[in-house]
Amino acid sequence: MFKKRRKPNLLLAIGTGIGVLCIGVGLPVMYQNGFFNSTEKKLALVDTHNKDSKVLPLLQLSREQRASELENLAQNDKTIDRSRARYLLATDLLEEKQGAKALKWLENLEKDYGLLSGHIALKRAQALELTGDNNKAIQAWQDVLKHHSKEPVAAEALYVLGQQQSKYWDQALKDFPAHPKTVEIAMQRLQKNPNQRDLMIKVAQYGHYHPGIISVLDRLVKKFETDLTPEEWEIIAFAYWEKQIYGKAGAAYSNAPRTPRNAYRAARGLQLGDKTDLARIEYKKLLKEFPEAPETGLGLLRLEKMVDPKEAMAYLDQIIAQFPDKAAEALLHKSKLHEELKNGKAASETRQILLNQYSNSDAAAELRWTLAKQRANAKDIKTAWEYAQAITKENPNSELAPEAAFWVGKWAKSLGRDTESKKAFEYLLAQYPETYFAWRAAVFLGWNVGDFTTVRQKLPEVTYPQFRPSLPAGSDTLKELYNLGQDQDAWKLWQLEYTNPTDPTVAQQFTDGLMRLGVGDNLDGIFMIYSLKNREKPEEQSQYQTLKASSAYWQSLYPFPYLDIIVPWAKKRQLNPLLVTSLIRQESRFMPKIKSGVGAVGLMQVMPETAAEVARSVGLKQYKLENPEDNVQLGTAYLDYTHREYNNNSLLAVASYNAGPGNVSDWVAKYGFSDPDAFVEKIPFNETKDYVKKVFENYWNYLRLYNPEIGQRLQAHAASLKTASRQ
Repeated sequence: MFKKRRKPNLLLAIGTGIGVLCIGVGLPVMYQNGFFNSTEKKLALVDTHNKDSKVLPLLQLSREQRASELENLAQNDKTIDRSRARYLLATDLLEEKQGAKALKWLENLEKDYGLLSGHIALKRAQALELTGDNNKAIQAWQDVLKHHSKEPVAAEALYVLGQQQSKYWDQALKDFPAHPKTVEIAMQRLQKNPNQRDLMIKVAQYGHYHPGIISVLDRLVKKFETDLTPEEWEIIAFAYWEKQIYGKAGAAYSNAPRTPRNAYRAARGLQLGDKTDLARIEYKKLLKEFPEAPETGLGLLRLEKMVDPKEAMAYLDQIIAQFPDKAAEALLHKSKLHEELKNGKAASETRQILLNQYSNSDAAAELRWTLAKQRANAKDIKTAWEYAQAITKENPNSELAPEAAFWVGKWAKSLGRDTESKKAFEYLLAQYPETYFAWRAAVFLGWNVGDFTTVRQKLPEVTYPQFRPSLPAGSDTLKELYNLGQDQDAWKLWQLEYTNPTDPTVAQQFTDGLMRLGVGDNLDGIFMIYSLKNREKPEEQSQYQTLKASSAYWQSLYPFPYLDIIVPWAKKRQLNPLLVTSLIRQESRFMPKIKSGVGAVGLMQVMPETAAEVARSVGLKQYKLENPEDNVQLGTAYLDYTHREYNNNSLLAVASYNAGPGNVSDWVAKYGFSDPDAFVEKIPFNETKDYVKKVFENYWNYLRLYNPEIGQRLQAHAASLKTASRQ
């Protein structure tokens, strides 16, 4: 039914420039039914001058719900909240096509709200258009140009005025090439004359978000391949890379200016595009042209997997000798290669070098974890426990450390070391609170977080923060628009302010993620924020760690769009709303029109044939899978079915949602189910194994971030362990 579906590859891109719905966006109504309550929760990234605002918390309400309160605030003395209330009332009325009423609130607003004077002029012109007074509307657009000619809002005026006089569109292309309205001008002109080289270059450089970008790139390469400059090839390459068209990106990067990064991406792109022979050539060019560049060390690690064993061994030795930051990983690869060549003694010696000389490396952690699992499979639990424990001590920053810490607890318990088991689970909860294994540790410690057999029935209390996180980058105007929930206008402005997407700072990348989430580009928005963890420069990693310590960072990674649809259908199916939200986050990143490679559609990635079957069972005669309401109705019905199939065991139900009931039944019969944690590790489909962990990791993060009881308990737990460690 849902089996063998390929999901969009969320984490495939490498390096920076890769690409929330944010807190407060996409929540048209507040829930008063016990699931959702609104109470103040300060975020680490909230501006101090905003925390006392009476206007900003109203953004969580629908236009109808907040109107009267905004009107009251708009009558107060001259304060920032008065100006904000008037602006919001106007923009709400514009959404309702009530231009005349909007004009009332915009009247003379610039005098008190200079920060948004350009956007006030813009809204006035839009309001006049709605009244049908064309002459006044044209004059208002001319006023935008007259008084705000250097500001991005001028591009909006140029777009409107250019529909009658083409000179205005020419001016927009010259003065504001990055503005989305200008990109739209370029696309419209390309529809009339598809082979305008300069316009195609502008779209390639500034229109990555446009749905027609790929066809423009393809046509540009096909039509002007021999005339493109290296700099233009770089623009094209980055655009393909952003869209994860890696084979074409690699080919384009091979023609771009020769820098270590471009040379690496040429090879890596071709490799990811399954053009192995060409990739091998490009990796060797990288080695020859930039023998000491950091990218070359990584390139050699890629290349050694694409050549015969003798050549691979030589590359690994070269990495060990020349690239100390990659030496540990090269030693691990070398030990595996020796194993493949049936050279057990050399493999053992290489592993010993790795553990002795690079004990704190991620590669050493991977080796220890491999050895731990081997010993566990051989029923040598004590040795497995020792290897896992070594990871928690020697490799605490490894991605494997949370899993190792969990099994330290499990294996200690099986060895009768209950005190050590409890300490391991407590350490895991404090040290790695965002992980799937932290949730499993909380279950073993008896916390009220729901287990596989009880998660379905839970209806957790959720507290929603009143304020959005403040943007760490961008102009004051951008930040104010974002604070006010004016996401489309903020996103347009950001396109002009974000001038270095190929090499953004940590602050810029986080801001870009928030901007994308604000306009519903949740897939790339979440990825932009998540991928900050890959920063390698010490100062950038330090900035990331500071950001990671804030609740705003995590709440942006785990947003709550479509609650007005998810909650009612979850309750109707007697499903935990957080579990449904978590599954949707994993399936689609809240993208309602996304389609998988095999045809699964929408928020819950429903296969058309499954949808037809489920629709018949629930009496739904007409539906569209791209419609969020229909998709969640059908997806929750199927999730209810998989739960009923397995006696409300959510582990099996979620696995079945991904892999199909037949496969899960076979696995239960083959592996048994006395230990659910062991069962998860035995799931033979890596996609499904990862899927199960990710869905429940999502659930745990929503719970720890938004449930007051669990959030407070985690904070107290971490504080108590920190105090104990000092004594």
